Amino acid sequence: MTLKIACYGVRSNEKDIFESKNKYGYELTLIKELLTEKNIETAKGHDAVLLRGNCVANRRNLEKLKEWGINLIFTRTVGVDHIDLKAIKDLNQVVARVPGYSPNAIAELAVTMAMNLLRNVPYTTERTAHHYDFRVLPRMFSREIRNCTVGIIGCGRIGVTEARLYQGLGARVIGYDIYQSDNAKSVVEFKDTLDELLAEADVVSLHVAYIKGENDRMINADFISKMKKDAILINTARGEIQDNQAIIDALKADKLYGFGTDVLPNERPIFFKTFDQLDAIPDQTVRELIALYPRVLITPHVGSNTDEAVKNMVETSMDNFHEYLQTGAVTNRVQ
Repeated sequence: MTLKIACYGVRSNEKDIFESKNKYGYELTLIKELLTEKNIETAKGHDAVLLRGNCVANRRNLEKLKEWGINLIFTRTVGVDHIDLKAIKDLNQVVARVPGYSPNAIAELAVTMAMNLLRNVPYTTERTAHHYDFRVLPRMFSREIRNCTVGIIGCGRIGVTEARLYQGLGARVIGYDIYQSDNAKSVVEFKDTLDELLAEADVVSLHVAYIKGENDRMINADFISKMKKDAILINTARGEIQDNQAIIDALKADKLYGFGTDVLPNERPIFFKTFDQLDAIPDQTVRELIALYPRVLITPHVGSNTDEAVKNMVETSMDNFHEYLQTGAVTNRVQ
C-alpha cells in the first residue's frame, strides 16, 4: 500500500521540489491552503498529513483526523507550536518535525533587513520610486557595517551563520547564549550577560526559540531601554517574543533607529492573507508598525522560503515518513 499524504501550505514554487524529493513514491496531495477548521475535510482519505507553520492542528481538527484513521501528524517546520501536543498525546497520534534546515535562509534575511535599515535603502528608494525625489537628504547618511558591533542573541546554527556573514563584511560580532558551543566560541565574542550585549550592539538580531511562559515578550520596554540609542533591532525568530507596542514606542521616541521582522505575535490572522485597506488588518499594533515604514520592515514569515531550505524540509519530512513506516519509530518524533 502506498502512503497517501495530504501536504498543506504548498506554494506553487514548491511543487517541483515536492515531486523531485518524493523518493519513496508516496501519493502526495499538494494543497495550497494551510490546514484550517474550514478545510479539514480535505484530509479525509489520506493516511497522514504534512503541515507547515500556521496550520491549525488544534484538538478539534486532530480529533477529526483520528476519526478518519490519520495518526501521523508530521510538520515540515522546526517549531511545533501550531500543534496541540496535549491532544496528540490523548489521541495517541504521532508528531515528527524537521529539526533544522539551511541556516543561511534565515541568516541571510536577517542580514539583508539590517543592511537595508542601516543604509536607509527603503527610505531612499521610496523617495525615488514614489516621489521622484533624487535629492540626498540627511536621513540617507549612514554608518558602515565595518564600524558597527552586531549582537546576536541565540548562537546556534543560524546565529553562527549570521555571525560569519557579518564578519565577512568587517563587523565586530558579539553574542549571548546560555549554551555556548565550541563552534560558536570560534566565531563570536560571547558576553556574560544579555545586558552587556544590548549596551554594546549597534545591530541586535535574535535567533531564540519561543518557550511559552518563559520568554513571552522578551523584547519589551525594559529590553529596549538597555539598547544603544539608534540601534537596529531584527527578529527572525518567533513573534511571541516581541512586544509590538514597546517597539512602536521606542521608534516614535527615536530610541530605535529601525526594526525588521519576519514574524508577528498571533500572526495567523494576518500572514498569508491580503487586505483591502490598512484598517482591515485585525491588530492595531501591526497597523502602527506598517505606518512606520520605511523605518520598519515586515516580511510575512518568508525566512525559510528559499530553494535550499524548502529542499531540506521536504527531504527530511519524506525521510521521517519512511523511517516510521520501516521501524515504527522516528528519530525526529516530538510526541
